[in-house]
Amino acid sequence: MKTYLVGGAVRDELLGLPVKDRDWVVTGATPQEMLQQGFRQVGADFPVFLHPESQEEYALARTERKQGHGYHGFSVYSAPDVTLEDDLLRRDLTINAMARATDGTLIDPFNGQSDLASRTLRHVSDAFAEDPLRILRTARFAARFCGHGFTVADETLHLMTEMVQAGEVEHLVPERVWQEIARALQERAPTVFFDVLQACGALARLIPELNDSTRLQQAMASLGCTCQAPSSTDVRFAALLSGLDPADAEKRADAMKAPNECQELARLTTRLGTRLTSATSPEDILALLNEADVWRRPERFERLLAVCECLPEPLTRSRANRFRQALETAQKVQARELMAQGHEGKALGEAIRQERLRRIAELEH
Repeated sequence: MKTYLVGGAVRDELLGLPVKDRDWVVTGATPQEMLQQGFRQVGADFPVFLHPESQEEYALARTERKQGHGYHGFSVYSAPDVTLEDDLLRRDLTINAMARATDGTLIDPFNGQSDLASRTLRHVSDAFAEDPLRILRTARFAARFCGHGFTVADETLHLMTEMVQAGEVEHLVPERVWQEIARALQERAPTVFFDVLQACGALARLIPELNDSTRLQQAMASLGCTCQAPSSTDVRFAALLSGLDPADAEKRADAMKAPNECQELARLTTRLGTRLTSATSPEDILALLNEADVWRRPERFERLLAVCECLPEPLTRSRANRFRQALETAQKVQARELMAQGHEGKALGEAIRQERLRRIAELEH
C-alpha cells in the first residue's frame, strides 16, 4: 500500500498558493484493508474513505470507462493492480494530474509542471472528451487562474468545441451545470468562464439567451462590475441575466435550477432595474419599495441596489442612497400608533401608505 497527495493540493503548492483541501490516492490496497486501518468509507460510486484523524479523503486508485452519456455514464474499476499513473491518466488537466509521494518526490507523468510554467490549461488525454462536465471545469480554472496568466491550450479548446458539436453538453443535468456556474461566479474573474464557454460553443447550448454578442457584452460588463468588490452569488447571477427580458430571465433561471434567492434577485433586477434608475416621486419610490417586498426582505433590497449600480445605465450612488433613506424612514411607521388613532382594516393599510408617503416626501425638503 502506498499513499500519494494528488490534484489541486500539489498544483497550488507548486504555484505558491495556499493549499485549502488535500486529496489522497492509495495504491495497492483493498477496501477491506482501508477499513481495518480505521478509515470510514463514504464513496458510493467508488471507494473513497475518510482518514480516522484528519478526515481528509483517501480514494483507492481507479480507472474509468465511458458506457453512457453524461456525468454518471462511467464504469469504475478499482483494485490493487491499478497504478498511480493509471489514476492520473483519467484526470482532466495536466496541472491537476500530478502527485507527491510521502518522501516528497514529485510524480508528473503528463508534464503538468511544464504546463504550470507556461501557464497552460491542457487536457491529459483524449479521455477528457468522455465527460462533458470537464468543459465547464476547464472554463472555471481559466477564470480562477487568469490572473496568473493561464489560458486554455488551443488543442484543448478545439477538443471542447468538438464535444459541444457532438451534443455532449446536452447530456449534462442542470444541477451539475449550476454547481459549476455557481463556483465560477465566485472565481477571481467570472467573465473569463463565460468567455471560454462562448469560444467553444457551449454557451449557446447552456445559456442561449446570452449567445447574442450585444447581450453577452452587456452581461459581462455588469458581471465584471459586481466583482469589483466581494459580492454574493445571487448578486453576480442577477447581473449576468440583467440584460434579459423579465420573462426570459425567469425562464432561464428556472431552467438552470438556480436556488430561489438567485432566481428571485434576477427576477427583481429585470423587472425593477430601469424603474429604480428613473423613479423620482414619493409615489414611485414607495411603489418600488412595495414591489421589492422590502418590508419583509430589506436585506435583499440592498443586494438589488448593488446589482442595479452595475447596469448599463447604472443606478447612481446618490439615487441608491435616496432609496436607502426612503426605506429607513418608511420603516419607522408603526401600525400600532395608527391603530391607536382609530384606523383599522383597509383604512389602516391606507393610513400606513399615506404616512410612509409623507415621510418619504419630507426627505426632499
